[in-house]
Amino acid sequence: MVAARPLPACAREQITVALAMIDALDLQLAPRNKQLRAYARRQPGCRALMAHYGIGELTAVTILAELGDAGRFSSSREAVRYAGMDITVHQSDQRRAPGHLSRQGPSALRWALFEAAQSAARAGSPDRDYYRQATERLGANRACLSVARKLLKRSYHTLRELGEEALQPA
Repeated sequence: MVAARPLPACAREQITVALAMIDALDLQLAPRNKQLRAYARRQPGCRALMAHYGIGELTAVTILAELGDAGRFSSSREAVRYAGMDITVHQSDQRRAPGHLSRQGPSALRWALFEAAQSAARAGSPDRDYYRQATERLGANRACLSVARKLLKRSYHTLRELGEEALQPA
């Protein structure tokens, strides 16, 4: 692939080294990936989270690790605020600027929820109608964030129902 492109020798060498580093990282990540997937299949909280459409093994582990004990939040709104997925509002007199994500919480949690919400556009998704309506109003990215907030609220309620069992070791 690199050999087919007309590049200076220095650039070709940099690309070759970068590709070798990526291959080395992939070799190191493969066993960790396998361990995390096996952990998710055994751990009660992860198994409960994987019951939600779009949440797979790796996203379930991430959500459980970052959200932790759901009992520490009094409501799902607090969990949304903790995750940094709440919308900030800047208001001056009667004019209100459109909100942005606060991004105050764990970025890994926001990533996992956004990845899980990407599946809302699929045909079999239970949130597909909601996603389509939100896409028409807000655009695809904001609609995906809206679905991600819904997934976070569902995850909160699932983990809250499980209580201490959600965090039991696998």
